[in-house]
Amino acid sequence: MSRISVRGFAVASATAVTAVGSVIGVASGSTAQTNNDFEATAAGTTLLADIPAGQQVEVQTASLTQQAETMAIAADTSAKKDAEEAARKAAADTAIAKKQEAAEQEAKAAKEAKAAEEAKEREEAEKAASRSKTAAASASDFAVQSSYSVAEVQAMARQMIPADQFQCFSNIVNHESTWNYKAVNPSSGAYGLVQALPGTKMASAGADWQTNPATQIKWGLNYMDDRYGSPCGAWSFWQANNWY
Repeated sequence: MSRISVRGFAVASATAVTAVGSVIGVASGSTAQTNNDFEATAAGTTLLADIPAGQQVEVQTASLTQQAETMAIAADTSAKKDAEEAARKAAADTAIAKKQEAAEQEAKAAKEAKAAEEAKEREEAEKAASRSKTAAASASDFAVQSSYSVAEVQAMARQMIPADQFQCFSNIVNHESTWNYKAVNPSSGAYGLVQALPGTKMASAGADWQTNPATQIKWGLNYMDDRYGSPCGAWSFWQANNWY
């Protein structure tokens, strides 16, 4: 039963009581006093007391139901708020975790790249050192002559240059001096098979750098290994720039 129906029922009950009181008052001769008494009684009595017992239970049940619904709504609102807060916190934690993971992966990749680069540099240095030793050891194996033919110079180079690098070395020498160990560039002064500039640089490989092709080959191989990693590295650069 709603609040409106309960109030209506209470008003009807009070009216009935007043009416009965009026009849009794007429019979006893004190009508006005009786009406006033009953009206005062009806006005001062609580609404629930005027309702039959069965209807009182309905009213109380409706009130409890309304209270329960109000509490349920409040609990649902609170639960939603808590869920939203938990979701925001979880999203923030996930974002932080992903950012940290990305930073760790980036650092790991950089470390691995650096390690790979260092390993490659060590390998190239070892190869260059090995080739330099080979050249230093073999340069003195050739008897000094007053002059050398192109075929003789090329034969020296084949014995001093690693087999997998000879063609690259040969390509550079072909372009620089056409295997003429006494070739001089008139404009720059570059000298010898590999056109060292200045030619005196080749003195580090031997004092006879002007007349001994083996000394020039030794210096040229060391230069290509040190600057480009190998004769083939030097040839790749030469192809892109027409110099090395």
